[in-house]
Amino acid sequence: MATEAPTLRRTPLYDKHVALGAKIVPFAGYEMPIQYEGIVAEHRAVRSAAGLFDLSHMGEFGFRGRGAGALVDRLVSSDIAGLAVGQARYGLLTNDRGTIVDDVIVYRTAEAEYLMVVNAANIAKDRAHVLARLGEDVAFDDRSFGTALVAIQGPRAVEILASQTDADVRSLSSFGVTQGRVASTRATLARTGYTGEDGFEVFCRPEDAVPIWEALTAGGAGADSGAGLVPAGLAARDTLRLEAGMPLYGNELGPDVTPFEAGLGRVVKFDKPGEFVGREALAARASSGPVRRLAGLTVQSRRIARHGYPVLADGKTCGTVTSGAPSPTLAVPIAMAYLEPGAAGDDRVLAVGIRGEQVPVQLTDLPFYRRRQ
Repeated sequence: MATEAPTLRRTPLYDKHVALGAKIVPFAGYEMPIQYEGIVAEHRAVRSAAGLFDLSHMGEFGFRGRGAGALVDRLVSSDIAGLAVGQARYGLLTNDRGTIVDDVIVYRTAEAEYLMVVNAANIAKDRAHVLARLGEDVAFDDRSFGTALVAIQGPRAVEILASQTDADVRSLSSFGVTQGRVASTRATLARTGYTGEDGFEVFCRPEDAVPIWEALTAGGAGADSGAGLVPAGLAARDTLRLEAGMPLYGNELGPDVTPFEAGLGRVVKFDKPGEFVGREALAARASSGPVRRLAGLTVQSRRIARHGYPVLADGKTCGTVTSGAPSPTLAVPIAMAYLEPGAAGDDRVLAVGIRGEQVPVQLTDLPFYRRRQ
């Protein structure tokens, strides 16, 4: 008997995407827009002006109560106890082996209230991870299917959002979070994103997603060609984060990867008060050193180094590509890959195996792109 395919969810903005001519694809259990006019145009709009993304597929967990801060601090590798109200912090959920369950952002939205945003494909797994460690002094609320999320990213993001909200977003610091009204409806606004540009993420009720999307679109209408805001899909979001050297769960991050291998040792805070999940294993891993490291590669041709392709040093396999794509900003193909220790010695010739051909690559510091402040 044939097994029925699982029913895909739709975000509150699905009809808007269809009306805009988006190409819709299955992603993390949802029907999501992969692109509208084209990946390169959307990517360049975010770098030069602004792009608007529907991220309502992401997961949101709420924590409330007198023990909320201590619990989240035990769950996350970074210093959550040190967050003031109105601040957010990137960190990792790690397991007892010291490998990565997920990468998350935690927002302290009130004195005893925290919001954790998790990756869409990991909602069920992350929820189980949290519930296994939940104490009686914390109320946990999985808000993933009751929250919509719209992200506006790019140099004009602050100008556009400021024109549509009563919140003082211009003075909001990076990784700051506040409350305000957008399109006459309450929302949580955070100066966070996943593109390497300045920008904001707007959390709201599902029924408010369309009015907020339309208000931001109206506020971003530019008189000059290329000056306005454009809708952007998940494909452009991927090329933007790759240029910015930001890891993706399932590519650079996963249950077989430690933070140190991924270049994320900076978010493992051994000196924070109290224990956190995986601390002992991570301390041992830190002292022994990583068995591989994440590196940037620039391809010396127009060929694309795709996920899973082998990296070779002097003709011998020394690593694996995790993400690769053409870079619209740099006009060359780029990739991230895990390399064995010593693979990138000064006298070694690196290449990527692409359909039986050894294509030369150059080791490149991450990130490939850094915005001008």
